[in-house]
Amino acid sequence: MARWHDDEFFPRSRPKPVRGGIKARSRRGAFATSWWAQRWTAVLEGFQLGARLARGRSYARGGQVLDIDVERGRVRARVQGSRPAPYRVTIEMKMLSAAQWSKVVDALAHELRFAAKLLAGEMPQDIESAFRGVSVSLFPERRDDLRTECSCPDWSNPCKHIAAVYYLLGEEFDRDPFLLFALRGMPREELIHALAQRGDVGPKTQRKRRIAAPAQPVAGAEQTPAPEPLRAQSEQFWNGEPLPGDFFGEVQPASTSASLVKGLGPFPFWRGDAPLIETMESLYAHAAERGLAAFLGRESGEDSDKVR
Repeated sequence: MARWHDDEFFPRSRPKPVRGGIKARSRRGAFATSWWAQRWTAVLEGFQLGARLARGRSYARGGQVLDIDVERGRVRARVQGSRPAPYRVTIEMKMLSAAQWSKVVDALAHELRFAAKLLAGEMPQDIESAFRGVSVSLFPERRDDLRTECSCPDWSNPCKHIAAVYYLLGEEFDRDPFLLFALRGMPREELIHALAQRGDVGPKTQRKRRIAAPAQPVAGAEQTPAPEPLRAQSEQFWNGEPLPGDFFGEVQPASTSASLVKGLGPFPFWRGDAPLIETMESLYAHAAERGLAAFLGRESGEDSDKVR
C-alpha cells in the first residue's frame, strides 16, 4: 500500500533476495573509516534524501548490489530491487581536462610527500590544496559535478539504489583511494606514470642519480673460492643420490595463516557472507593440516606434531 513519508509518495516494497551480491563490510554505524571516503559519503548525505539514505544503507548491507564497474569518470552497477530484472545505475563524475590534470600533477610532483603517500596507498590529508592551487577540486563540490541515473520507477534522483552504490563506493575508496582520481579522469597507472615523468622536476623533488661502480677487491682480503665444476657422471645425474634424513629440516604449519592474502588487503567489492581474510584464514588452516598429513603419510586429523 502506498503512503506518505518524508514528504514523498511512493509505494513501500521489499527487494527480492539476492545470492552472491556485494555486501558492505560494515554492519552498523559509519560505512567508511578514512577521511577521504567519509568525505565522499558526506556528499551523498548532503543531498537530503531522507528515508532513501536508510534504505540505501540497508540495500548495501543486504547484498542487493549485484556488481559495480568503475571506469574513467563513470560507475556502472546493477541493483536488485522488488522487480524481477535488476535496476541499472550509472554515476558519472565531471572529469578534469588534460590541461587541468597536467597542472595538478605538477603540483603533486612539487611536493614529495604527496607522491610518497599516494604510492603507499594513502590519501594525503591536505591533498586538496594541490587541486585548489590550480582552481579545481578532487571531490565533487556541487550537485552538478555528479550525474546519476537509475532505471527504477522512483522519480527521485538519487534513489535508494543509487544510494546503495554510493555507500559501497565509499568503502571501496577506503581500500583504493586512486578510484577517486579515476572518477576525475586519471586512473592509477596514468597518475603514477605522470608523477614518475616529473620525478626530477622542482626544487623539492630534484635528486642526482648515481650509478654504483663495481666493487673492487681489497688487497689481502679473503676471496670467495670459485665453485667446483660439475662432475660428468651420467648415472649419478639420472638416478640421483639418497637424500639425507634431515633434508627437509623442521616441518610444521606456518605460524601466520593466510599471510599473503593479508598483505594484499581487502578484496574489491567482496561478495562473501564473512570478510575475505576470515574466510581465507579458515581455508589456509585446513589446507595446511591436509598438506602436513599428506607429507607425513598420515590421514588428516591424526597427531601432526612437528617433525624434525
